Amino acid sequence: MKTKKSITIIITSIAIIFSLLYIVLAATPLAKEYNYISEWKLDLTDPVLEQIPDEAQMIPFKLGQTMGYFTEEGKIALLRTYPQKSSISETYFTTYNTDASQTDFFSSYGNKVGTIMDAGFPYFENNRIYLMLPGGTSFSRCNQDGSIKWTNESVIPITAFSSNESYTIAGYADGDIRIVNNTDGSNVLTFNPGGSDYSVILGVDICKDGKYIASISGHDPQRFIITQRDKDQSKIIFHENLSGELNHRTLVKFNKDCTKVFYNYAGGFGIYDFELKKSIKLPLTDRILDFQETENLLFLLGKTNNNYTIYILEKTNSLQGKFSFTADSAFIKTFGEVLYVGKDTTISKMTIKKK
Repeated sequence: MKTKKSITIIITSIAIIFSLLYIVLAATPLAKEYNYISEWKLDLTDPVLEQIPDEAQMIPFKLGQTMGYFTEEGKIALLRTYPQKSSISETYFTTYNTDASQTDFFSSYGNKVGTIMDAGFPYFENNRIYLMLPGGTSFSRCNQDGSIKWTNESVIPITAFSSNESYTIAGYADGDIRIVNNTDGSNVLTFNPGGSDYSVILGVDICKDGKYIASISGHDPQRFIITQRDKDQSKIIFHENLSGELNHRTLVKFNKDCTKVFYNYAGGFGIYDFELKKSIKLPLTDRILDFQETENLLFLLGKTNNNYTIYILEKTNSLQGKFSFTADSAFIKTFGEVLYVGKDTTISKMTIKKK
């Protein structure tokens, strides 16, 4: 009996030792997760407009039929409601109607800057002023006072549009893509990516140095294409047929340093990584309305009906989290490492930290 008891004690001791060793050796620190800390919240239904110093950073917003500017400290610098249409950027804003002409526009501080005398719809992108001409086939670049700098004409409807400091790029219903020099309005290059039975450009962007052009084009099949520009020639360096097909304009956008291009297609969100030379797919079913960058993170704003979702991606192209809310209108903006979220009549400042 004593021998059996001793054996039992030994076996039990060994089991305990192995259990302790397993716990020690198998233990790993918990993965850090992103935490969203709300710093302040603005209520636009009862706004308090404050005098803002000239050096303050003005952040534009548009929610429903309200637009304006706020500051990093949570002060509303300017607030406007409008009955029909508007355009706003970091530098300018205006309101206009469906038969707009002689349209005054203003600085972010509310001062009148100039007047666009010609008929058309004003469109601001950062400090660039455009006028989309009646008929939807041509556009003009304006000077800082609203006078016409140059006009680019066509007879085919414009279906996609983007710009940076050096170039303006437009996609058309016949599948053509046209690159325009922002200085003098000259046509740098016109080409058609082709490859589909029915041609149309649904999204397009050009990197800041003008070397690469990205687009979503066509039906049967619909394709994502990256084209490399070499002087007055274009060469396709990547293309893929997309699953499903969109019938509306969609997001195609290079990141700040042009190392990646992001695109929204039917049933998902794509990231083409120039360093990896491949496309990464994320199965997001929302229509992606916007994306914003910080140094380490990418934020996507998706929408299905009245449900908005903000997706958080790391620069490793991996989805790290998301949160959703119901609203009639929403926006996202980043400044530094801060995320601003607009929802109907509120704006919130959120700091994202990994803990």
